[in-house]
Amino acid sequence: MTYRILKLVLSLLVYVFLRPQVTGLHHIPRRGPVIIASNHLSFIDSIILPLVVPRHVTFIAKAEYWTGRGVRGRVSRWFFTTMGHIPVDREDPRAGQRSLEDALQVLRRGDAFGIYPEGTRSRDGRLQKGHTGVAWLALAGAAPVVPVALRGTDKVQPVGKRIPRLTRGIRVDFGTPIDPSRQIEAGARPAQARRRLTDEVMTSIHRMSGQQLAA
Repeated sequence: MTYRILKLVLSLLVYVFLRPQVTGLHHIPRRGPVIIASNHLSFIDSIILPLVVPRHVTFIAKAEYWTGRGVRGRVSRWFFTTMGHIPVDREDPRAGQRSLEDALQVLRRGDAFGIYPEGTRSRDGRLQKGHTGVAWLALAGAAPVVPVALRGTDKVQPVGKRIPRLTRGIRVDFGTPIDPSRQIEAGARPAQARRRLTDEVMTSIHRMSGQQLAA
């Protein structure tokens, strides 16, 4: 109930002040496991996406959001806990694999999981090469991947800025789901299948976002 109230309040604020344009929501399955794979331009991406997707989307977030002190720390801890995000300790050498295992549990429950295949926010606006974790998840969890292109969020909250600007122009486009089973071929090595699937996801994101590709 708390999650629903928080999402309703934040959605009203976002749509009133930022007026995001959203297309392709019909591509998101109404039920069953699904991976929402997006480009990553700003911290606010992880707020915008869960608000515009009609399903509850779980993200991985750095553990520091749960360990802050004072009023700000308590608010951050309450917000990320209420949103259902999963903390990951980036100092842990196995953090990457642990986060994938946590994400796999989300998919096995039949829920939606959000991921940024680039691994981190783009600091120059270019689309980075995708990491194959998204494909590992899709293949292990038998979950379709819905590619997402975000535009304009870097203008609302540029990298390094804590306070968002009330600037309109955000656009969120959801693409056609990608079926991971198409990459499973007789005799193909798992690493090859993961790389092909990841590249297919990134190609779709690039096509929708129009971003320049990183070298």
